[in-house]
Amino acid sequence: MRVRWLGWAGVELEAGGESLVIDLLGEPEGVLEGSGLSAPLPKVVRPHTEGDVLAGLCTHLHRDHTDAAALARTLRPGAPVLHPGSFGGDDHENLWLLKADGELTARRLPRRTVAPWETVTLGPFTIAAVPAVDGIGDPQVSWAVEAGGKRVIHLGDSMFHGYWWRAAHRYGPFDAVLTPVNGPALCFPHCLPPSPYPGALDARQAAVAARLLGAKAVLPVHYDGFHVDGVYHTEPDELSRFLDAAAGEPYEVLTPALGEDLTL
Repeated sequence: MRVRWLGWAGVELEAGGESLVIDLLGEPEGVLEGSGLSAPLPKVVRPHTEGDVLAGLCTHLHRDHTDAAALARTLRPGAPVLHPGSFGGDDHENLWLLKADGELTARRLPRRTVAPWETVTLGPFTIAAVPAVDGIGDPQVSWAVEAGGKRVIHLGDSMFHGYWWRAAHRYGPFDAVLTPVNGPALCFPHCLPPSPYPGALDARQAAVAARLLGAKAVLPVHYDGFHVDGVYHTEPDELSRFLDAAAGEPYEVLTPALGEDLTL
């Protein structure tokens, strides 16, 4: 299996002549469109197999993890977009889901909701939806993917939770864990009063989560992206802080350049 980091949380997986993308972000400037916010944007690159990708996996329907325009450009005709199902609720509860959800509908992309612990086989890939916890209570899964005898798990931007041991037992050992490391503090208008705890794994939490998952190697993602004072607050040197936190761990840390191929 080949793994390619595409920027932010985006990843391309290749095996058996086919490819998947996970949390593809093709147009960072669209993430904050209409929000009245401005921020430095993450650098991204396009998949090598653009236009012929077997499926798009989305850990959750936030616009920085579900980019309908990029998916439409990247997927082959009829290829599905897999994502977790809705929790219900009104537009207030679902404020940060509406944009990506509406864009997927407008693009008429085939969609398949996948329940927690459900397994799907597509081409050479066996894909399992592992329960995860979103920082503001929106539906989220992690994707465990196996192909060619190799196993990876992509943690999206999950916060710390207690499913690590179950995931390791059911789908491990993992040749690579792709984990967020930026640990943002969130203050969104529909989630007040705000929580002081990280809305996605921070450096120390990510280092521990990877250990609990039995990682052979860890690829940090979801860093060097957004920072909006008072709304989406991160601390500087996100990658360096993770490298320090993981220094004594039993796994290898992989830090490929943007778009670089890694063969597991």
